[in-house]
Amino acid sequence: MATRLNETALRHARSLVRDGRVVRDERDDWSEHAPAAADENRFIDREGWTEYRHWHLGVDDDEKDETKGAYTFPYGDFSKVHRCAVISLESRAGQYGHDDIRDAAKKLLELIDAD
Repeated sequence: MATRLNETALRHARSLVRDGRVVRDERDDWSEHAPAAADENRFIDREGWTEYRHWHLGVDDDEKDETKGAYTFPYGDFSKVHRCAVISLESRAGQYGHDDIRDAAKKLLELIDAD
């Protein structure tokens, strides 16, 4: 798996946090707050793959661009950054050895918690 940090998504996430578009929820809330597959499909139909890509800190270069499998480590609900998503992705990225994604998530979490 050739997953790498999606720098564009990271910039997007930071901008959302600076603009106050963040949900400061708890660690285990992501299972409840994560968009369902149908929500993802509607978002893709409405906004396109480029916008979908902006909501994921990981990109798998081994997958085709216009597939959900190409984008990993979501950080929000297509409207706001969720603190619980960032915590979850930081942990998963660390578990799978994606240190650049883990480190970016940690800094994003620090930005969220700074307010």
